[in-house]
Amino acid sequence: MKHSSVLPYAFTEHGVAMLSSVLNSDRAIKINIAIIKTFVKIREMLSAHKELTEKLNRLERRIEKHDGEIHAIFDAIRRLMAPPERPKRQIGFHSG
Repeated sequence: MKHSSVLPYAFTEHGVAMLSSVLNSDRAIKINIAIIKTFVKIREMLSAHKELTEKLNRLERRIEKHDGEIHAIFDAIRRLMAPPERPKRQIGFHSG
């Protein structure tokens, strides 16, 4: 999804931290702190459970592979849906 045309459904920890510098309301700051604490807890859980981390990494690689394959399928479908170009008839006399 590095160069994807779809919008993300989630922010990274750094993205949330950057939001706190833009949003200055008390509520936004409290929510950002809660989200960052959640990221910290997730990181602690992942470091404690290496097997889970490895599974998540494998899933992520699989999803990235499937993402490329899905794009290829949609491209093929679009090409099939496009009307075929008909050969243009030449005007004039043909010798031969």
